[in-house]
Amino acid sequence: MAWDEWEQLKAQAVDRQSPHMQVNQAPAQGPGAGGKPDLVVQQDDLGAVGHDAFVLHGDLVKKVDIAGSGMNSGHAGSTHQAALALSKSNFTMGDELMRTLTVWESQVKAVRQACAHISNHLDFSKKRHAADDAEIAAVVRNRNGSAVPVSELGKYFK
Repeated sequence: MAWDEWEQLKAQAVDRQSPHMQVNQAPAQGPGAGGKPDLVVQQDDLGAVGHDAFVLHGDLVKKVDIAGSGMNSGHAGSTHQAALALSKSNFTMGDELMRTLTVWESQVKAVRQACAHISNHLDFSKKRHAADDAEIAAVVRNRNGSAVPVSELGKYFK
């Protein structure tokens, strides 16, 4: 492509652009195949995911605590005690076992936090969307008090 050809194409592109903002939108028949939405989430689906995250969080607390299992009077778990005993006996495996314990604890903590975040966020989202729906239903009314249909609302955004 010659340089003047490139400049000509750029000028044509600028000429085609509208000075107004244009918002992309889904086709009139709907976003999915056959006019059906391609992503639908029901309240029950969100509840199930939130519940599973909550259950997993509880299981992680109970079943993967290798740092706290076999705790002695000094609040050191059996893995921690073994790492200290190996280190005192000049085995390098003691330091590596302690490092493994530290990494394990941090990873479990991260997964537990993620599960708690998912569960809490889904609970919050359900409540917030229900409140938003109620507020919209209360605010958006025709003069006679009847609800404004969604197709009517679309006119304001064109």
